[in-house]
Amino acid sequence: MEEMVEQIELLLEKEDGTQLQEYLNNLNISDVEELIGELPEHGPKFIETLSLNRAVNVFRILDFPTQERIIKKLSGPRVADLVNELPPDDRTALFAELHGDAVKKLILHLSPENRKEALSLLGYEEDSVGRLMTPDYIAVKKAWDVTRVLSHIRRYGKNSETIDVIYVIDENGVLLDDIRIREILLVKPETKVSDLMDGRLISLSASDPQEEAINVFRMNNRTALPVIDNEGILLGIVTVDDILWIANEEYTEDIQKIGGTEALEEPYLDINLFRLVKKRVGWLIVLFLGEMLTATAMGFFEKSIEKAVVLALFIPLIISSGGNGGSQASTLIIQAMALGEVTVADWWRVMRREILSGLMLGVTLGTIGFFRIFAFAMVWPHLYGPYWMLVGLTVGCALVGVVLWGSLAGSMLPLILKKLGADPATSSAPFVATLVDVTGLIIYFSIALLFMKGTLL
Repeated sequence: MEEMVEQIELLLEKEDGTQLQEYLNNLNISDVEELIGELPEHGPKFIETLSLNRAVNVFRILDFPTQERIIKKLSGPRVADLVNELPPDDRTALFAELHGDAVKKLILHLSPENRKEALSLLGYEEDSVGRLMTPDYIAVKKAWDVTRVLSHIRRYGKNSETIDVIYVIDENGVLLDDIRIREILLVKPETKVSDLMDGRLISLSASDPQEEAINVFRMNNRTALPVIDNEGILLGIVTVDDILWIANEEYTEDIQKIGGTEALEEPYLDINLFRLVKKRVGWLIVLFLGEMLTATAMGFFEKSIEKAVVLALFIPLIISSGGNGGSQASTLIIQAMALGEVTVADWWRVMRREILSGLMLGVTLGTIGFFRIFAFAMVWPHLYGPYWMLVGLTVGCALVGVVLWGSLAGSMLPLILKKLGADPATSSAPFVATLVDVTGLIIYFSIALLFMKGTLL
């Protein structure tokens, strides 16, 4: 990369447009994308200099902030050529991110046909499959033979997003089946399309959530899937490159939410500092207010703490163990839900597993906690006094209860949020930890009262 940057800088100094164009056109599009990242101030010039086809291929793999920055500095003719040549799905993704005024200006650059197509795709809900699809595909009729199909592909295949899969429709445009190109190439020319149909059709609805499309692609190992409306009419196709892009965005968003912040629409280093603070401060305030309940709970047990100060020594141990257990469970369930391994209907199976695993984890930590107190009491008898056994039992049993509760809360919260129509990722690890901190104290001191009433309390 360093060598490429040096070569580009040399060509830029010479101001030799021909050599610069030749050099850029001979690079892989991924190399040009990296060059734009290394030399962002020259990004518009690179897109302006590249041949149109390569400029489109480079532009479509850039992140949105870079696309927006570049398109503002391109010449009018280049912008018109670029937006007209962009695949419909990539054009829709760009328009969806831009502000209204910018979209209006860009739409004016489109040809009448592309303008109609863009407005149609933008009419679908923001996170729906309709926003991802492209209307560029190859469709044939079941009565055709292979010779006619191949002729049709030669004529229209160049403008198609992919020719890996051919779609069979009836006279009304209703999708009947899809056939992989290899099946067409390996049979005799006179074979009818109807003879190649097997009826094993997998399709998406234009109104389906994009997250659902990710799961369908993952489970069926497809490079493209057809998109239909409520009447089964073929509207377009979604290709795996778009799904991978959306999956990456969904993953990034979920990770940020799990960390206790709102999703960032821009790369971390590009986002405005005040917007970054705004994204983080909301959750911090909620978590802070939640932690204030911890102080309230401790105030309720203030007299118990005064009588048995030793109990205060183990408060961090108790609440951190419950929070850690809850965070583990929450993260595991959110990931399982994202992969389609767990649904809301599986709540009872999840609860049973977490009851058992929470008990086993709690007993493990409780045993360690008890023997830790036992060991210290043997070495320093004055540390816990004559009631070290009661202290050990209190801490051990409290760890069992708190870890069990943390596991249950962490596993159930994502399912409850999903049932209510919210994003499960918002039951972030910090949120679960805060909830378990408060309830963990109540469990701890309740057990302490049970074991120590009449002695230390």
